[in-house]
Amino acid sequence: MFQTLYSYFWWERLWLPANLTWADLEDRDGRVYAKASDLYITLPLAFLFLVVRHLFETYVATPLAGLLNVKEKVRLKATPNAVLEKFYAATSKHPKQADVELLSKKSGCSVRQVERWFRRRRNQDRPSLLKKFREASWRFTFYLIAFIAGMAVIVDKPWFYDLREVWKGYPIQSVLPSQYWYYMIELSFYWSLLFSIASDVKRKDFKEQIIHHVATIILISFSWFANYVRAGTLIMALHDSSDYLLESAKMFNYAGWRNTCNNIFIIFAAVFIITRLVILPFWIMHCTMVYPLDLYPAFFGYYFFNFMMVVLQSLHIFWAYLIIRMAQKFITGKVVEDERSDREETDNSEEEEEVAKNGPLSNGHPVLNNNHRKTD
Repeated sequence: MFQTLYSYFWWERLWLPANLTWADLEDRDGRVYAKASDLYITLPLAFLFLVVRHLFETYVATPLAGLLNVKEKVRLKATPNAVLEKFYAATSKHPKQADVELLSKKSGCSVRQVERWFRRRRNQDRPSLLKKFREASWRFTFYLIAFIAGMAVIVDKPWFYDLREVWKGYPIQSVLPSQYWYYMIELSFYWSLLFSIASDVKRKDFKEQIIHHVATIILISFSWFANYVRAGTLIMALHDSSDYLLESAKMFNYAGWRNTCNNIFIIFAAVFIITRLVILPFWIMHCTMVYPLDLYPAFFGYYFFNFMMVVLQSLHIFWAYLIIRMAQKFITGKVVEDERSDREETDNSEEEEEVAKNGPLSNGHPVLNNNHRKTD
């Protein structure tokens, strides 16, 4: 049964145009072609990326955070409470009003104290500013190096200037060593992002990030299998062109350099919209959807590749919406922050109200003149 599934999976009509077989893509006369077995190396490379990332964040990003004076906000810790902790861990981090009232009775705390406890407990679980800075530093470094390397790989190729050259001679197109390593490194990096996504900073677009990573891995892998390498290198370089700008803006934001962050963000927004909403759909996707049909009839690989491109483009539209919202806040003079971030909750307004009623507070409790705490 396994052999039957294997045969169906590698059926030439799924991957290659009509009248072509895998034998046509065997290495010969010093010409090397893309092979599925080449991608085995990406899994060990992905784990190597995780090791390099750990070393980078420890010995480069952390000292850099100190130099840029990345400061943590002082977080008030939730008082240990077994009843509330059990509900928090097993039921919900955001209890409904009915749950709050029930927990108030069980724990012996007032409703206000229960609400405050959950706010502080959620804040304790939120990633620290240093963790966010280290993560952004790592991605900035990779995306910048990848963009420079990608441009070096494609800038001297004829298909960089004439997209019809992408399909000249397809699929009998040999692969250069620079293209091989560009593919292997990019794919390995996205595998590493997928492996670490559970421990990375979680944002509001967590599900979209998973879809993006999976779609990217499938797209890069499939484009290698079907020898869409020329189109693949253009697509990867196009994506890297804006990603490092976003990560650098985050780094300066975490360091408190708001003006620098805002300026970089505006540049990022412009580059993102031009590359992802103009060049990608109207040049690159036009190249992958229209030009191949001049050479051969559409086949499964053609439809699958372009379907994954549409998935990525849909995610770009979603993120462009978030970026435009952030740009509007910048234009109107509001503080620009990542729309995908889970904002830290505060109870300052509540405590100010308590101050007005009961005097100064200590860790959320009113302090009386005799220095004894008053219970709510």
